[in-house]
Amino acid sequence: MPRSLTVLLAGLALLASACGSSDKEQPAQSTETATSTPAATGGCGKGQKPGAKDVGTIAKPKAKLDPSKHYVATVSTNCGDFEIALDAKRAPKTGGNFKYLADKGFFNGLWFHRIDPGFVIQGGDPAGDGSGGPGYTVVEKPPADLTYDEGVVAMAKTQTDPAGASGSQFFVVTGPKAAQLPPDYALLGTVTGGKDVVRKIGNMGIIDQGTPTGVVVIKNIRVAVS
Repeated sequence: MPRSLTVLLAGLALLASACGSSDKEQPAQSTETATSTPAATGGCGKGQKPGAKDVGTIAKPKAKLDPSKHYVATVSTNCGDFEIALDAKRAPKTGGNFKYLADKGFFNGLWFHRIDPGFVIQGGDPAGDGSGGPGYTVVEKPPADLTYDEGVVAMAKTQTDPAGASGSQFFVVTGPKAAQLPPDYALLGTVTGGKDVVRKIGNMGIIDQGTPTGVVVIKNIRVAVS
């Protein structure tokens, strides 16, 4: 069952699918098997919408990021690559989980199932429709002063989950609509490279609906440590 990232803007509820399960909310779209028709939009390379990915049983990680080190996650897609500087100081547990999944190849072959121009792009769901996750939840309270400005990367959750709950689904803020989100979504980091790629992906959706107009596949996510 789905989980969703929900925000009320000017009296309009904008539903962004997220990770894990809930018995109250509906997914942004239904799960489908891989399409046989390639899609390309906005100058991106061709991509095929993936079906659900069987990730098996994954043990909940215990490792955290070392705040004395620098971690950069490179997200490779058919639209190009972008980089996320993981916030090891303010979100070591959330970042540790993200690196753990990336190192396992969890994100490989998944897609950005929600693209809402001026709001967010969202991916990391093995079910492909906003209803999936790794099978566990980690919780790390977000910084009290956190604001979701353009370029901020955070983790999705349901309204009923505690602040800072996350699984595998992450979102990248692409515009001002997210500024009114409460600081309840676990911080992951900030986009520091490939911002043009994020903007390109961010335009490949239907405003206020989040339905992608093209297929953006995550080829892989690799985390470098220095």
